Amino acid sequence: MNETQTNDIRTNDTPRQEDQRNDYLRLSLVPGVGPKIFEQLLERFESPANVLAAAPSDLRSVSGVGPKLARQISLATDEIDIAPHLELCRKNNVRIVDRKDAAYPKLLKQIHNPPNILYMHGEVVAQDELAIAIVGSRHATAYGKRIADRLARGLAMAGFTIISGLARGIDAAAHRGALAAGGRTIAVLGSGVMNIYPPEHTELALDVRKNGAVISEQPPTSQPKSGSFPQRNRIVTGMSLGTVIVEAAERSGALISARLAMEQDREVFAVPGQIDSRMSRGCHKLIRDGAKLVESVDDVLEELGPLATPTTTPSGDSVRHPAELQLNDQERLVLQAIAVEPTELEAIIDVTELPAHRILSTISVLEIRRLIRRISGTAVVRI
Repeated sequence: MNETQTNDIRTNDTPRQEDQRNDYLRLSLVPGVGPKIFEQLLERFESPANVLAAAPSDLRSVSGVGPKLARQISLATDEIDIAPHLELCRKNNVRIVDRKDAAYPKLLKQIHNPPNILYMHGEVVAQDELAIAIVGSRHATAYGKRIADRLARGLAMAGFTIISGLARGIDAAAHRGALAAGGRTIAVLGSGVMNIYPPEHTELALDVRKNGAVISEQPPTSQPKSGSFPQRNRIVTGMSLGTVIVEAAERSGALISARLAMEQDREVFAVPGQIDSRMSRGCHKLIRDGAKLVESVDDVLEELGPLATPTTTPSGDSVRHPAELQLNDQERLVLQAIAVEPTELEAIIDVTELPAHRILSTISVLEIRRLIRRISGTAVVRI
């Protein structure tokens, strides 16, 4: 979908959808209403429209909302003019996505305190539900950049979208690896999408937009602030099935991402490095604490279990397990012939028209990839 088409979607919103988006936007622009307070307001009043219409005395019943903030919220409808904000986004092809929008990432909705509004350059599609985050040090070594590039290429070729933060070092290497493989990648910023940081990654951001999206919860022209980057990290991990840490010092921001991923009940992976390298200490600590050691793309695929909700690849295939993305044609054919109920070898032969010896060897591969389970000498089930 090109940028013109994206604008068409936005202008084709129904009046009710526009009102809903505008209420989300207006409330998000009230100073002092961050994700946590926004979430508590929604729990109490059910919708942004109800929040904006509430009396100050009712608003103060929400934890964290004092008299000053309650007054600002109650006056927001009259005092916050969102028209210039909407026009700025329209002119610059920035899509505004609220939590009720179909374009809002499904995995992100599942985390604690998800962003209320996302500003988006480019497009997030259903395929992006199969996403892996690759993050690490901004002061990456040549080894770290090489491994990040290799993993991103391999995962992108396997059908994964690569998500990172467009930062120097590991993040940039991950985005470039995914692009080099012809895959999709998403950059999540701590600044606004019209204020690329670091500035030398402006061209990289343009390439990402063409093959995915650049997104932020900050208004489009926002300057980067130190406090916005940990907030950004929760989006990177929240949009991903798992997070791979490639190089991290003991106090690295990448370790914040690892902690967030664990809190979000997502998989955490870490790449080992040289034992005398300062940039390896964070990853080695993660591995000691239970993170999955990663040496190759297969290590990631093997650890990820079946998807809670099947997703669809660009070719139209329904994928229930990430490991399915690495199957060859014969393996895929045999897998499709196996049901979640016990399936006999003779039934697989009838469906695939393959000889028994080829089916048996393929079944062994599918077992190793943890896609099926043998329940007897002649019957298997799909996991």
